[in-house]
Amino acid sequence: MDKRRDPPTSEGALVKRQKADESGAQSNAVTIQTKGASGALVQTVKRTSALKAPILLLQGQSEFHTCKFSPSGEHIASAGTGGNINLWNTYGDCNNYGDIKGHSGTISELHWSRDNSMIFTAGTDKSCGVFDVQTGERIKRFKGHSTFVNSCSPARRGPELLASGSDDGSVKIWDLRSKNAVETFESPYQITAVSFSDAGDLVFAGGIDNTIAAWDLRKKAVSYSLVGHQDTISGISLSPDGNQLLSNAMDNTVRTWDVKPFSATGNRLLKTFEGAPHGFEKNLVRPAWSKDGAMIGSDKTMFLGEINPSK
Repeated sequence: MDKRRDPPTSEGALVKRQKADESGAQSNAVTIQTKGASGALVQTVKRTSALKAPILLLQGQSEFHTCKFSPSGEHIASAGTGGNINLWNTYGDCNNYGDIKGHSGTISELHWSRDNSMIFTAGTDKSCGVFDVQTGERIKRFKGHSTFVNSCSPARRGPELLASGSDDGSVKIWDLRSKNAVETFESPYQITAVSFSDAGDLVFAGGIDNTIAAWDLRKKAVSYSLVGHQDTISGISLSPDGNQLLSNAMDNTVRTWDVKPFSATGNRLLKTFEGAPHGFEKNLVRPAWSKDGAMIGSDKTMFLGEINPSK
């Protein structure tokens, strides 16, 4: 038999080796080698990140419910059932360099401020918090919701505003310069996810009615609604360019929506991704965008989708 026609062995192993780049420096490369007698190199994939290893474990003292990279990418903030905010270095050994006392209950969602200096939180203790990353001190505690606060979202531009959504059916807008909410929008249904628009003139709010409402801050009314999900909205996220809204729901789908100010069509649904299961826990799973807006991710099994697969 001509061995050149034999199919390559399917046995393989991922190994890490040092490979010199064009400048002569050593850089990590992940290679796939066969276990055959020849040990021939099948494929080499150059590492493009500065992480110490392809997979790193962040392990805290309580269950995580929310985790976010800082805008600079240098740090990670995580929080969950313990009510504390854990701060981690992204690179090196991923050290847990900070532990901020946050809420008396579970922290359901957190976000970094646009300048990396603060962290915004929403909690089951009916409040939202604002924390100084350097000192670990709480700057503000916003109280006004009558029950669990499920979600929060800071404005991308303009004054430092924070939107929050609660099981009490209200969306509240908070200004860091004020003690009380500067605006409240009421809904007959529990609110599970909120997000500011890129311009900060709209607040998107999803809930148990399977719909995402776009509240106009100037008109104080719903500008339009995004309809299509068949179960509770568990999380929403605005794309980096501000033109699309990503939503995850308990119908096991992830969807993208056109949220540009003037849509060319009445139907704003762009794409539906299948296969993002929630499981029996029915947790509020949050979706996320890659930094360049080309990829999306969601759910505990790390569902990944490509926005423009043809490119």
